[in-house]
Amino acid sequence: MRDVTEGSKRKNMGGPMESHRVRRITTGITLLAVVLSSFPAGGTVANGDEESPPPSAGWPQFRGPTGQGTVGAGESVPVSWSETENIAWRAKVPGSGWSSPVIDGDELWVTTSTESGRSLRAISFDLATGKLTRNIKVFDIDRAGTIHSKNGHASPTPILDGDRVYVHFGANGTACLTRSGRILWKRTLAYYHHHGSAGSPVLVDGVLVVVCDGFTGPFYDKATRPGVENLQFAVGLDAATGDVRWKTPRAGRHSYCTPLVVSVDGKPQVICPGGDHVWAYDPADGRELWNCRYEGYSVIPRPVTKNGVVFVCTGYDAASLMAIRLGGQGDVTNSHLAWRYAQGVPFTPSPVIVGDYIYLVSDNGILSCVTLGGGQLEWKQRLGGNFSASPICVEDRLYCQSEDGVTHVVRVGPKFEKLSTNKIKGKTFASPAVVDGRIYLRSDKQIYCVAEVK
Repeated sequence: MRDVTEGSKRKNMGGPMESHRVRRITTGITLLAVVLSSFPAGGTVANGDEESPPPSAGWPQFRGPTGQGTVGAGESVPVSWSETENIAWRAKVPGSGWSSPVIDGDELWVTTSTESGRSLRAISFDLATGKLTRNIKVFDIDRAGTIHSKNGHASPTPILDGDRVYVHFGANGTACLTRSGRILWKRTLAYYHHHGSAGSPVLVDGVLVVVCDGFTGPFYDKATRPGVENLQFAVGLDAATGDVRWKTPRAGRHSYCTPLVVSVDGKPQVICPGGDHVWAYDPADGRELWNCRYEGYSVIPRPVTKNGVVFVCTGYDAASLMAIRLGGQGDVTNSHLAWRYAQGVPFTPSPVIVGDYIYLVSDNGILSCVTLGGGQLEWKQRLGGNFSASPICVEDRLYCQSEDGVTHVVRVGPKFEKLSTNKIKGKTFASPAVVDGRIYLRSDKQIYCVAEVK
């Protein structure tokens, strides 16, 4: 194991969390499940120059093959549906959890928890019929730990890579199993996330990168949690064995963001937003490549990238969107920050890039269209409701799902155009998946397969 020590320790700005902030902070923190997923080794690295992956590329992680929530031409996903219209099947999900569906071949996978969070499980469904095909107990724990009321004990999204399924339950454990259900390895990383499991790992070049940005504050009691040393760190696990290849300490406040793998000059970098900084690491050895400073914590939205720029949301208490040019080294705050935008930036849903625009859905339901080139607002529109799921784009349509099961379909472009509003039953914090013209939605009770039903 390589332990990468920072050249100079920055001041941890987390400190005790004032009581009047608790409600605002925790509301966003636990919905991370919605955005959290991973990048499969056999998938497409987000190089920032491509538009969308080709159709029928599977959905091996949250937000699709590149982790950016776009699906290419040819995916004729329905524009309208309801409980009685354009539903190919619905399936009851045993237990509870907010991991988003992942799909490969004829299988759909999610994670769930039962027994008040003490039994952590991976489950699969037949993609054609919705039949439950596997229900595998991965971890059986004595104490599930505390979570926020909007979170669950099974929030991070699985990764599918060939015959392997990678599942993550935060500090309660990470594991790899075969598609037939045989558990290959398990690993537990000691840190304190307090509000429940959240950020998913990413998989790149045989390394499973896990970000563990632990919570600092009055709820953290080191004496009762032996073995918890570093409150914030990133770790690289050998994807084949689960062994720790490297561990890199991070100095910042608690956060819950899923990283994004990008290609810079033909080499992969793992972009990992956290408290007060975003860091880029070499996935092979955990070496810090660059960082950019900001003021923010409890960062949830996953980054997106295009045209050699990575776009990062900065989290609480006042979110902003930062456009950072790739290719720098060391502290790039003063050299590579292209622009910053600070109106209606989400705390929870991830952005999506389509053409020359980046689209943002704020937690309180304001959809904004912002130019990529300079960060100017093109338009904004209130959709209504509260949002935690990250929007996706299919061809020229945005699908924006609220927490109350309502999906707003909006045409992308320089003018706002609403196409439909569609509702299913239940709460919806998990983000959609799209494969072969069908959209898969997870509510608190069921998974829906939305398709054109004649």
